[in-house]
Amino acid sequence: MDTSYPREDPRAPTAHKADGAAHTALTLGAPRPPPRDHLIWSVFSTLYLNLCCLGFLALAYSIKARDQKVAGDLEAARRLGSKAKCYNILAMMWALVPPLLLLALVVTGALHLSRLAKDSAAFFSTKFDDSDYD
Repeated sequence: MDTSYPREDPRAPTAHKADGAAHTALTLGAPRPPPRDHLIWSVFSTLYLNLCCLGFLALAYSIKARDQKVAGDLEAARRLGSKAKCYNILAMMWALVPPLLLLALVVTGALHLSRLAKDSAAFFSTKFDDSDYD
C-alpha cells in the first residue's frame, strides 16, 4: 500500500519540468450541490394535488432522479429532478388556481348582490303622497 505524500491521481494530467520531475496540476472548480429529486414534494402532490395525474408523473420522475443520483449519473439526476419540479408546479397550480378563481367570483358576486339589495331597499322605502295617485 502506497502511503507516501503527496498522493498523485493517475488520471490527472502531468506536466514535466526541465529537471525531468513530474508535477501534477489540478484545476478545482466550485463543487456543485447534489441534484435535488423533490421526492417529498412529489409524494405530497400525489396524495393531495393529483389532478390529471400530474402528481403521479412528478413522483415517477422523482424516483427516477433518486435512482440516477444513487447510480452516480448526476446530469441525468438533475434533468429528471427538473422535470419532477415542473410537474409538481403544474400540479400545484392546477389544484390551487381554480378554487381561487371561484372564491374571487363568489366575492365579486356577493358585492354585486349587496349593491343590488341596497338599491332595491331604497326603492321599496320610497313614500308616496296621496297627490301622486290623482
